[in-house]
Amino acid sequence: MYGLFYNPNIHPYLEYRRRLDALTSYADQEGLTIIGEDAYSLDLFLRQVVFREEERCRYCYLLRLSHAARIAKKGRFDAFTTTLLYSRYQKHDLIREIALDVAVTQGIPFFYRDFRVGWSEGVRVSKEIGMYRQPYCGCIYSERDRYGCNPGKEADGKPYRSRDRNFDR
Repeated sequence: MYGLFYNPNIHPYLEYRRRLDALTSYADQEGLTIIGEDAYSLDLFLRQVVFREEERCRYCYLLRLSHAARIAKKGRFDAFTTTLLYSRYQKHDLIREIALDVAVTQGIPFFYRDFRVGWSEGVRVSKEIGMYRQPYCGCIYSERDRYGCNPGKEADGKPYRSRDRNFDR
């Protein structure tokens, strides 16, 4: 088994490095081989989603799963899968749909399993070993939504109500 770090969606760069460093450290402890690039390809992700922000997850999944499938096929692996299937916050049906299409296009099987069953144990173990746990999916839009910087909305997601009569948006 190999791991792949391909996350052109992650923003800002320091968050990208933090996640890569956490994975590298964990992989070293567990003896897991990681395939990855040191290139930070945020521009590639942004070209896919700009002006299509409401569909950003679809484009992000397609970009990342297509890359994983190409690497798996080139490496003559039995199949490819994704750690996105571990998250309770990801769109599993959409991931599966896209991955199955990519599998047909690339000519390599997609291994589907709902890894969310291990969520609680994973959280517990990651905290025990002091692993960095990211607070948002990684993309600039998710960061905005996570920290409440959505234009016209309060941090709780409700529409902004001006408390200052001089405030003009």
